[in-house]
Amino acid sequence: MTTIKQVASYAGVSVATVSRVINETGYVHEDTRRKVEAAVKLLNYKPNEVARSLYKKKSRLIGLLLPDITNPYFPLLARGVEDRMQENDFRIIFGNSDEDRQKELDYMDTFTQNNVVGVISSTNDPDADCYAKLKIPVVFLDRTSSDSLSVFADGAHGGRLAAQEMVARGSKQITVLQGPAHIRPAQDRFRGAVEELQQLNITYHVVETTSFSFKDAESWAKELFSKHPDTDGVIASNDIVATAVMHEAHRLGKKIPDDVQIIGFDDIPLSSLLFPPLSTIRQPAYEMGWEAAGLLIQLIEQSQATKSSMRQPHSSIQLPVKFIERATTRKVDFHG
Repeated sequence: MTTIKQVASYAGVSVATVSRVINETGYVHEDTRRKVEAAVKLLNYKPNEVARSLYKKKSRLIGLLLPDITNPYFPLLARGVEDRMQENDFRIIFGNSDEDRQKELDYMDTFTQNNVVGVISSTNDPDADCYAKLKIPVVFLDRTSSDSLSVFADGAHGGRLAAQEMVARGSKQITVLQGPAHIRPAQDRFRGAVEELQQLNITYHVVETTSFSFKDAESWAKELFSKHPDTDGVIASNDIVATAVMHEAHRLGKKIPDDVQIIGFDDIPLSSLLFPPLSTIRQPAYEMGWEAAGLLIQLIEQSQATKSSMRQPHSSIQLPVKFIERATTRKVDFHG
């Protein structure tokens, strides 16, 4: 890795001169500036972003916290954030909390120590004190908060859609897998599904879950068919859980979708590659990440311009969802 000393030596100037050029501080003769910039380019010198931000007191770093990077849904969110941040010359410090409270607090400390100018978080607890105490802008992604701006999908409508599509395709004994009680979007989609089933006067059962993780999904799938063996339709809390339900249905000799229909939630890339391919409710994950980054950039620019307490003239952003029909649900002729 090229050092600032090597750049200075190549350009025939002092380290201080290179620093003034890179950090845009102090006077440097135009000819000297061009020599330094040429040396930086030729040697592919990359300034230490943290040190540079501390020196200039103007960081281009933001913190991104996700709850479980093993879930393929969250990298889609992250990619949307990264692409927009990169386009606007911001860099990301990434944290994976594993849905662990202490790890989340540790990452908040890391973000602060590295002089980030904003945080995007998919925390399970957006109303936690550690966010209220931050003196920088925060945007919650795929989560909603009482006090801060959020970008999220219309989970309640997604739940209603799943129930409508399941009933329209003939299921009469439906089990709804309720997502974690402490995650509001999960409860929104659950509430939307059960309210629609109640309105349609359809019998349904509920199996509670406590996370969206791979490791627990198999046990919930087993519990579902053990407690409710007559289930002919499953509305899953996400695509990971829906995949576990598919595997358990196959193990029990149930035919999909003839004996049991299954609808997931998220539309992760894996969903279309399963056998049979999974019908699901699509959340626009990449777009959500992109919008969250844009919202945070606006807040950062506003706070730097005003140099005062941050007003929030912007609104939280809710994006639409849609039903993706594949082979775990039966075909239906809505016009017939």
